Amino acid sequence: MAVDVTLVEVGARDGLQNEKGQVSVQTKIELVNRLSGCGFSHVEAGAFVSPKWVPQMASSDEVIKEIERHDGVTYSALVPNMKGYDAALEAKSDVVAVFAAASETFSQKNTNASISDVLTRFEPVFEAAKQDGVKVRAYVSCVLGCPYEGDIDVGAVVSVSTRLHEMGAYEISLGDTIGVGVPARTRTLMKTVASELPVEMIAGHFHDTYGQAIANIYAAMEEGVRTFDASVAGLGGCPYAKGASGNVASEDVVYMLDKSGIKTGVDIGQVIETGRWISKELDRPVGSKLGKI
Repeated sequence: MAVDVTLVEVGARDGLQNEKGQVSVQTKIELVNRLSGCGFSHVEAGAFVSPKWVPQMASSDEVIKEIERHDGVTYSALVPNMKGYDAALEAKSDVVAVFAAASETFSQKNTNASISDVLTRFEPVFEAAKQDGVKVRAYVSCVLGCPYEGDIDVGAVVSVSTRLHEMGAYEISLGDTIGVGVPARTRTLMKTVASELPVEMIAGHFHDTYGQAIANIYAAMEEGVRTFDASVAGLGGCPYAKGASGNVASEDVVYMLDKSGIKTGVDIGQVIETGRWISKELDRPVGSKLGKI
């Protein structure tokens, strides 16, 4: 089915990475399988990062190897370097994702490296991916605000995004990591970045700390953005951004889009059911509005 908006389901990676309790491999596998069954065309299934810093992602190789792959679904994994890239390919990830920041201080806190050094570190990943025929997605954090620097100049976002595009990223997800964005600033951001890059390669990634994520998605859509990240049951947060709440809940995004006559190919009933299931598994309240009804 043709869709008007593509939703990238990040609950199994960005959602689970901040969970304090141990999540079993089987639960992670079942979560990915359930999300595939909901109709998402892109599921981020894990991350090949240091288990010392992100222990929940330690089993990503097992998860990605053992999931039930659905036709038409892309399974991606986050990688910080060539070691992560090689592990992601060995696990048969369809797409790899890299991550940078628009904030210099956040970059240091998150990766112990400057923005410039992080981008340089990704050069061999892009080169290898090009040779292997693997697509690379890129995240840019703190595009609308930083927990250390406050407001972020849109020029910094354009600079990082442009460099990632030049390196070979097919899509760049602009992340409001601490959820401070509002629609007016979101529109300005998207319009400015789209003046330098094709709008078709821009995605939005909004956390819902202040309840603005749905409004920000709609504002980004008004500027032509048609791909958004979302997390079942609103799972998530950021271990390096104190106070950041979860990503916008997939259930709530699908509801808004469905009621607006915008096709996503996602079954809202199955997403609600999956959100309630994983919340019970994690012994935490459902983070979506719809899951509480």
